[in-house]
Amino acid sequence: MSPRLPEEPKRRRWSPLAWLRTSFLTGIVVIAPIGVTIWLIWTLVGWVDSFVWPFVPNAYHPEELINRLLDRPPENRIEVNVRGVGVIVFLIFTVLVGWLAKGLIGRSFLTWAEGLVNRTPIVRSIYNGLKQIAETVFAQSEAKFEKACLIQYPRKGIWAIGFISTETKGEVLDKADTGEMVSVFVPTTPNPTSGFLLFFPKADVVELDMTIEDAAKLVISAGLVYPDSKEPLPEALEHEAERITGHHRNERHRDAS
Repeated sequence: MSPRLPEEPKRRRWSPLAWLRTSFLTGIVVIAPIGVTIWLIWTLVGWVDSFVWPFVPNAYHPEELINRLLDRPPENRIEVNVRGVGVIVFLIFTVLVGWLAKGLIGRSFLTWAEGLVNRTPIVRSIYNGLKQIAETVFAQSEAKFEKACLIQYPRKGIWAIGFISTETKGEVLDKADTGEMVSVFVPTTPNPTSGFLLFFPKADVVELDMTIEDAAKLVISAGLVYPDSKEPLPEALEHEAERITGHHRNERHRDAS
């Protein structure tokens, strides 16, 4: 009986429908981020313009200035939609308000105005809430993550990307009684703005050389986008696991003695 020869692999036939589908999906991947970004910027600029221009006298609107400069009669007016000028006006106005608020007169006026607002029941609650949100979002520029790190979470042997925020202090550190600790924010995929706040012993946290931005890209892409590293990631994890395991072994021996 003659030996059975292996069958030749079947060649994939060219299909116009498959080519169209692949090309269409590729085009969507290229166009969608660009189109959505442009649409969001265009919409945001239009919203700011619609908010700013009602407070500007009509004589100073771009359309009025252009028609007056060209000396156009009312029946032959040029309709112009100069989008984005309102954003420039808003930025200039905001800078001037901030500059005045830092001076003595501006601070005195703000103190008087806030005292007046605090005596108004409903307005007081709305103003204080909005002020707290604005200060939290814009004023606390110093509050930022220090470094990206690796932690074993949710159990030993499973590694997760985290961001070191601060060193743990106060009652949390006192009640934990494990020595130096750090606060680590563990983001979720693909939305890194949500996650978990965890407190780890400093010896259990492996600091990474990659930047915060590269670590965020790794989380958002679900591990598809890796930053350039000098050492392969699995080997680095193995070395750090051995180091942490040895550290815990020494801790147990010291506690037993």
